[in-house]
Parts: sequence; structure tokens; C-alpha cells
Amino acid sequence: MRQLRGFVLTVLVSIGLILGPDLRDAEAWCWWNCNYAKTKYPIVLAHGAAGFDELFGVYEYFYGIPDYLEDKGATVFTTEVSQLNSTEVRGEQLIDQIEVITAITGKPKVNLIGHSHGGLDVRYVAAVRPDLVASVTSVGSPHKGADLADYLDENFEDGSFTQGVIAFFAESLATVIGLVSGTTNPQDGLEALASLTTAGTAAFNATYPAGVPASSCGEGASVVNGIRYYSWSGTGVLTNALDVSDVAMGLTSLFYGEANDGLVGRCSSHLGDVLRDNYFHNHLDEVNQVFGLVSIFDSNPKSVFRSHANRLKNKGL
Repeated sequence: MRQLRGFVLTVLVSIGLILGPDLRDAEAWCWWNCNYAKTKYPIVLAHGAAGFDELFGVYEYFYGIPDYLEDKGATVFTTEVSQLNSTEVRGEQLIDQIEVITAITGKPKVNLIGHSHGGLDVRYVAAVRPDLVASVTSVGSPHKGADLADYLDENFEDGSFTQGVIAFFAESLATVIGLVSGTTNPQDGLEALASLTTAGTAAFNATYPAGVPASSCGEGASVVNGIRYYSWSGTGVLTNALDVSDVAMGLTSLFYGEANDGLVGRCSSHLGDVLRDNYFHNHLDEVNQVFGLVSIFDSNPKSVFRSHANRLKNKGL
């Protein structure tokens, strides 16, 4: 038997050498439970502020997550909207892409998963085009504002030279990110900032309240207008010594008076059915950044996404 196993392994390796690296990569094959993440409707991933779908066509915002889901049967699309702009502008751009996705797949609806500002974008889509949406999931999104956004808004006077310079550089960076990811969407840093403040999200919630908790740190309605609402987030900050971005997360976390992921407070992240709000993930870890350098002491972000896809599948979504 040992010789037979050795022969079979030799044959498989030889086939891999002939047919290429994708076949040799174990993650490129599904060996078992291949329909675990096969949802009824496609999964659509929406990025946060200063985000993208892929840089130079190779580096993903949701790092390694689409392939991980597709390996278990999911149909996944990543989208790209203005890196910096209001929720309404970004949401309308997202709707345009979802209409294309439904036309391509022949499926009338999609499961929306938005990270950070993307969580507000997907709420907007569900509110104005509920016919296109089966479920809404937010990951580390500031549904009741972000303390850092409030600080920036309060400390840079409207129309001031400093405000103008900061907005210019932020929008220039956002434009570059858009260009290297293949888009030319309009940028507006001040509108983006206003959308993420406590006042901005309060106004947004008054118009689009679906799934938003009535209490400061409670849960919202899990089903509104036939659409299911979910959320999860982290409260880790310094999670991997090899990840240089953890330093930035550590600094931004100092602006918050509650447990947070470095950019969004734990309670502010709540929407609909709160699956968990204390993963040992920081804001970038939540989408498996940077380069998958996340904590080894909690659930891997890719596994969290995959488990949620299975949850949606089991709900008939």
C-alpha cells in the first residue's frame, strides 16, 4: 500500500508539473465539501474608503477572499466605486455594477458584503433598490460614525487652507488608486469625511434606517423588507508583529473611547444580526490585509467570510 500511495503521489505531482502552478496549488482544487459556500445568489464585495477591487490587476482589497469562497462553490464579484465620496454617490455607482452582475449571472438578486464605508454603500443599495438585494452584511462599518472622522471634521475649519490642502492630497491619492485599479471615478474627500462622521451617519440613518439598532450598542432588525441584515467586526489593534500597518492602527485607535478595530468602534459597527463584534482583527485584518498578515490566535478572516457564505446558503440566499 505504501508503494501504491507513493506511485499515486508521483503521478499527481507529475501532472501538476506539466499542467502548471494553478493545478499544483492545493488551494486551487476543491477536495471536499465543494458546495459549502455555494449561495443561491452571487456574493458581491464592496470596498471601503480609499479601497479598490485589484491594484494592477493582481493585488486584491479583499485579499485572497474571493478565491477562498469560490473554492467552496461561491460565485463572487468584487466591485469598485469612488475611493473618496459620499455614500450616496458610491451607492449609485455600486447599483450600476450590480445591474451588470445580475444580467451576467441571470440571478435577480445578490448578497452584498461591504467593508468599512462599503457597509454604508450596501445599505444604500438595499434601501433604493431592494429588488436587487437578498442580504446585506457589513464588516467593520461605522453605522453610527467614526470618532476619527469626527476629530478631523471638528479640527479643520471649513474653507481653511489646511482643509483644502488635506482634501487635495487625499483626493489625489484616491485618484491614483483608482487609476492603477483601472477606474476614473470622481473623488470628493470632504464628502467622504462628512458621510463617516456621527452627524453624517445620523442623517443617513434617519433616511435609511433598515437594520440600524435603536439602542447605542444593541442589534437591529435582522430582516427588513425581505432583506436579511448581518454584521461583524473586530476589536484587535496590534495583531501581528510582522504587519507594518498595525502601527497606523495603533495610532488611530487612540482617538476612540471604546473598544475598536483601529478605525471603527465596536458598538458603531452593529447592524442587524450582530454575528460577532470582538474578533481579534483590526480594521485591515477584517479583509485579510496586509498580505494576509493577521493574528494566528483567532479565526482567519477568510474562514469568517466562508462561514458566512455557508450561513447565507443555509438561509436559501
